[in-house]
Amino acid sequence: MIIVFLTLLLDLLHLTGWDKSNIYHSSTAWSQVTLPKACPYYISEQTITPLNNTKHFQVSAYMDQRVKGLDIRIIGIFRRDSIQPLHCLFCCADYVSSTTTPATILQHPDNFGFPFVTTDVMCRIPQNCNATHVTLQTQPGSVTQSDQIWLPIKNKKTNRKEEEKFQFNFTVCISNLFGDYNNVLQFAQTLEMYRLLGVDRVVIYNTSCGPDLDRLLQSYSQEGFVEMVPWPIDKHMNPSRGWLFSEHGGDVHYFGQLTTLNECIYRSMTRSRYVLLNDIDEIIMPYQHNNLMSLMNVLQQQKPNAAVFLIENHIFPKIHFEPSGKFHLPQWNGVPGINILEHIYREEPNRNIYHPYKMIVQPRLVEQTSVHELLKNFGQRYKVPPDVCRIIHVRVPLQGRLTREQLHVDKRLWDFHEKLIPSVDKALKRVGLLGKS
Repeated sequence: MIIVFLTLLLDLLHLTGWDKSNIYHSSTAWSQVTLPKACPYYISEQTITPLNNTKHFQVSAYMDQRVKGLDIRIIGIFRRDSIQPLHCLFCCADYVSSTTTPATILQHPDNFGFPFVTTDVMCRIPQNCNATHVTLQTQPGSVTQSDQIWLPIKNKKTNRKEEEKFQFNFTVCISNLFGDYNNVLQFAQTLEMYRLLGVDRVVIYNTSCGPDLDRLLQSYSQEGFVEMVPWPIDKHMNPSRGWLFSEHGGDVHYFGQLTTLNECIYRSMTRSRYVLLNDIDEIIMPYQHNNLMSLMNVLQQQKPNAAVFLIENHIFPKIHFEPSGKFHLPQWNGVPGINILEHIYREEPNRNIYHPYKMIVQPRLVEQTSVHELLKNFGQRYKVPPDVCRIIHVRVPLQGRLTREQLHVDKRLWDFHEKLIPSVDKALKRVGLLGKS
């Protein structure tokens, strides 16, 4: 009778996912918690996850073994005045590790005076652990609580060779949309221009935007060209609309812009050959090549050790219009936003003062980035000459005293008008905005 009972018990445990061999483990095997379905209790499906018993937030976890002795990078937003020791606990495929490993906490140097800063938490995986999820604790030891929230570990290594073909050649990272931004026409033109230049994916971190732009982005998202990442940072803190705490106040720089740029690099690490880091109203434009791949093939040959290619910003003031009205198209009259084809006058940058650049990076050579430069990387940096590639940035003037006659005429966008205009029309028509009065 006892034998029958034990047999039935073992069969029941087997059905629940418990390996029968676990009951025979010797005392040396207590590094494994062998409860069926031991982990994870709760997997975070949010892009911003509060860290229990702290004032901090976790964003995502990535495998990153480029630095000796470290395995996992958790990207977070930490309150600078409340940094405390943390400990990493892992789910090892089907059991919780019995021990934690001490975390290395790396605050990014750019915080612009704000209370919260982008922070990397680096963890080491315990021996013989096939880590699938990670969580952070304020105390050491395997203390799995019912409200423990786990992050899935992304970018896990596979058997494929690193250069074995990336899913994308070029990804554009657009850091943050917030407020009621509704510049539909310029955004459609920018996305279609990038498509013509060879961009495969545009990643956008979205807190909020205007209703027309939201419809357009949903359409691009359904098509697969745009990847929308929800970014509800305003539900967790008071994000600033500016870049400097002393002037703008708030908890974190520009709705967490620095965190999203870093997150996008790691999101793209194993799937994209290059990543472009720029704002929603900027186009990184080659001037001697018809597409980005031709440009990068030449630049990479010239600078094989470069991790980052710095592209100079050039402002096209939106107050000056091309006088003939050649591209003042009637079907776009009712579409909210700026028509970038009408703005051909370019300011000469004042290089005697700080002048910002944006970047094309090889993500596998990047550890940390800011907006205009890398903070930690493995390769060299190269400033691309503006006659080879520059940013077309249609916006309010920076040098407002300049008259139209003092500006350069730059019609580079017009080289693409035959393909660009029908592509924009098609995108706007798809969401019912073409010819809207």
